[in-house]
Amino acid sequence: MSFSNQGFHNLVFKCCFDFLNRYLNPLSFFVGCFYLLMASKSCANILDSVPDLPHTPRILPRVMTLPGIINGYDVDSDSISSGCRERKIIVTNMLPLHIQRDPDTLKLTFSFDEDSLYWQLKDGFSPETEVVYVGSLKVEVDASEQEEVAQKLLEEFNCVPTFLPHDLHKKFYAGFCKQQLWPLFHYMLPICPDHADRFDRLLWQAYVSANKIFADKVMEVADPDDDYIWVHDYHLMILPTFLRKRYNRVKLGFFLHSPFPSSEIYRTLPVRDEILKGLLNCDLIGFHTFDYARHFLSCCSRMMGLDYESKRGHIGLDYFGRTVYVKILPVGIHMGRLESVLNLPITSSKVKEISQRFKGKKLIVGVDDMDIFKGISLKLLAFEHLLQMNPVVRGNLVLIQIVNPARSTGKDVQEAKQETYLIVNRINETYGSTDYEPVVLIDRPVARYEKSAYYSMADCCIVNAVRDGMNLVPYKYIACRQHSSHFDKSSMLVVSEFVGCSPSLSGAIRVNPWDIESVAGAINSAITMKDSEKKLRHEKHYKYVSTHDVAYWARSFMQDLERASKDHYNKRCWGIGFGLGFRVVSLSPSFRKLSPNYIVSAYKRSNRRAIFLDYDGTLVPQSSIAKTPSEELVSILNTLCNDPKNTVFIVSGRGRSSLSEWLAPCEQLGLAAEHGYFTRWDGHSEWESSISATDLEWKEIAEPVMKLYTEATDGSSIEPKESGLVWHHRDADPDFGSCQAKEMLVHLENVLANEPAVVKRGQHIVEVKPQGVTKGLVAERILSRMVEKGESPDFVTCIGDDRSDEDMFESIRNTILTASASSKPEIFACTVGRKPSKAKYYLDDTADVIKLLGGLANASDPDPGKTARFQVTFDTIF
Repeated sequence: MSFSNQGFHNLVFKCCFDFLNRYLNPLSFFVGCFYLLMASKSCANILDSVPDLPHTPRILPRVMTLPGIINGYDVDSDSISSGCRERKIIVTNMLPLHIQRDPDTLKLTFSFDEDSLYWQLKDGFSPETEVVYVGSLKVEVDASEQEEVAQKLLEEFNCVPTFLPHDLHKKFYAGFCKQQLWPLFHYMLPICPDHADRFDRLLWQAYVSANKIFADKVMEVADPDDDYIWVHDYHLMILPTFLRKRYNRVKLGFFLHSPFPSSEIYRTLPVRDEILKGLLNCDLIGFHTFDYARHFLSCCSRMMGLDYESKRGHIGLDYFGRTVYVKILPVGIHMGRLESVLNLPITSSKVKEISQRFKGKKLIVGVDDMDIFKGISLKLLAFEHLLQMNPVVRGNLVLIQIVNPARSTGKDVQEAKQETYLIVNRINETYGSTDYEPVVLIDRPVARYEKSAYYSMADCCIVNAVRDGMNLVPYKYIACRQHSSHFDKSSMLVVSEFVGCSPSLSGAIRVNPWDIESVAGAINSAITMKDSEKKLRHEKHYKYVSTHDVAYWARSFMQDLERASKDHYNKRCWGIGFGLGFRVVSLSPSFRKLSPNYIVSAYKRSNRRAIFLDYDGTLVPQSSIAKTPSEELVSILNTLCNDPKNTVFIVSGRGRSSLSEWLAPCEQLGLAAEHGYFTRWDGHSEWESSISATDLEWKEIAEPVMKLYTEATDGSSIEPKESGLVWHHRDADPDFGSCQAKEMLVHLENVLANEPAVVKRGQHIVEVKPQGVTKGLVAERILSRMVEKGESPDFVTCIGDDRSDEDMFESIRNTILTASASSKPEIFACTVGRKPSKAKYYLDDTADVIKLLGGLANASDPDPGKTARFQVTFDTIF
């Protein structure tokens, strides 16, 4: 398709205008527009073969963030910002709209779907809040209509349509979402081709492309500095990665409306890491139940090595300096909407019709989608078993089963439908009569008023799903029974324990849907229960349902999202990683990468230096099997140690025998082994012990306890040290190992309460060591010794990578703070890796550490005219 030069010129002008509009402050925006207008007059003849692109109308900035002058008029930013409205952007797979095509004009007409959860949630926000929806339409819109439709939806409904191409939408929604994610999240594995669709890379690529289009549409209308973005459900789980990559400080929440499977199920997904990283790019992740949240946290622990902790009642994951919060919050219903439907005359008429049709009979109601997870056939089998084993209820008990249209198509849905009809026909033929039909199957679209009428009339409601995210049917049933004017306010529920709403309905009879006999017994108990008991249970349920409605759900989630993102501008943020592995590192503003030029300059100015270096993870990579130092490292350490101005120490948790063997070539190097329990100033000195060996009798108490946990925890081991004991669980099951470590910590603290020992938990370890033995204390002793010898340092460097090194950073800082103003040295406390730390600086990895030390070694060379011994390219360290 081609169009005129003028058309392309207009397109280029529009793109440039949008760029200026989004990224410049108001004054620069108008200056840029002036130059763009002048330049556009000479751009009429560029190319003539660029396709026309549908474009969502831009919303101009609602507020000018800087004062400026427009057309000679002064603009006061305060007066403009006073009209600013808080805005929430709700991103869903489908927009909450009803769509019809006018038969006369053939134009599309729209109206809000008042039964949509996403439309109802706005009641949880203040009336001044502007709510913008981003999502797809339920009908395909011709390309020629898309611009007009987008303009209409934005102006009249605050909706932004995504307009996914037909083939892409089919692969995205019907393919990856419904045939791969949906079954997996409901514990259905593709063990064989007939059981479920196996992973298809093309469908995954469609999922990624669709999420990318959603992200583009969100960023067209979002003001990342002010707006809160709330993404919904499994269709858009990698959307947060695209949004976070566009704007590192975006205020972003996600809520999963389906179950989240256990790690044993989820880990079978080939793109498991990409989806987990997508969710972790949010500030807040919401789940209906603790089980779903627990499964997610277990996946983060097992697959990404992330630990979580409860922070003042909120579950938080530390992810590259950002705290990702996890919230457990069951969704609710819209009470006002239900009440308005119950008050309709047509609802009252339907109630009378049902009352007359089933006069003298007890009614059980079930409302389910037609799919394999709703347990319709299991429910029918349980009802059949009840009729078979209890002849008294025959003729008096009716099951009204309403079947909503299937949300997906496939062989499994057709088989579920065939089985449902087969069982219904068998029951009705066996136990029915001319005036009694045991099961009434309503397999058609049923209006809200009709469902409400059945809810109002039913003595019992049964939800028998084998796996369901939430299921609001019990809530609706309780509300309808409460507001029905025809009967006593009582209700009875039989609810599957695998449904998300089950934990919140403590008065319901919970059942295992696979146990046909127990479900039949539960139905019988429900219909024969005393009225007084039913009323008590109903009152308890209604109190919860009425107070935890959809407005409460939305308000509570948004309050936590605001809290989770309040510190965005208090930290420095930058993105790392490529593609779907992108994430944001968020650290203190004072925390920065150590500049080699800066430290070398300070090094050259100084006359007395103290250098403290960790070993594992600092000088030698943690992943390295061979821990012997390289020839380059040995040469660098020797050069530093041979400088008479330097005192260099390796401070490590390793044993003294290992350090002595590995670092034997460095004769002038000081060693502090086992976190400073043993100290040696150089290769010719004797090892000094910080405490007496008689103070280690507590090891005889701690070792049997550790052995007990080692025998009970497969993959764990004990590392004996001269000064203490270390229990390792890196090779154990992550969840079980962590659980055992917590228990062991408490156990050891109790038995060693009166002993001179401390118990600490580290990365996959529990360590027992003497009191008064830390890297921080040994650094203090070394510095004090230097001061006593009249060699007070004016330059201190400390580099380490783990938690034990944090003691050293803090101790050196505190020691220097107490020094006199005239003797305070320059301090370079540096951690390895970009992570929260008490150090002021960081280096990326051990390679950066070696390069930095090489730079210091070059500065120590006594011959300034000689070529540098260690080739260091400082550019690579910045």
